[in-house]
Amino acid sequence: MQELYKEIHGYLNMDEEIPFDDFEKYYKKVIAYFNDKADQFDEEDIWKALFISENVMSNAEGRSKEVKGTKAKKYTKMSQRLTLWAQNFATRLAELGYNKDQMNERFEKMFEENVE
Repeated sequence: MQELYKEIHGYLNMDEEIPFDDFEKYYKKVIAYFNDKADQFDEEDIWKALFISENVMSNAEGRSKEVKGTKAKKYTKMSQRLTLWAQNFATRLAELGYNKDQMNERFEKMFEENVE
């Protein structure tokens, strides 16, 4: 999980967008990891998974509006799939006692975090 988290921070701190192929490769790596391991995530992993899924989801959604054709459809599908994962992780955090304000506050801190 830490590697995926570190990688998303690297992408978020870039000045330019990563190419579609790199974006899709990262997305597929994230989905495979979530499919394989999500049931075993501890609380910290759930936070990181929510952060990753929310960021990739919103980025895919934005990109789907900027391009046409097959890539637009692929971005839309990525966004939809990650929306489901984000909802799953947010629900799990709510079950652990976190409310929306606490989640938003933690998210802000995660954006500012220096990840090594």
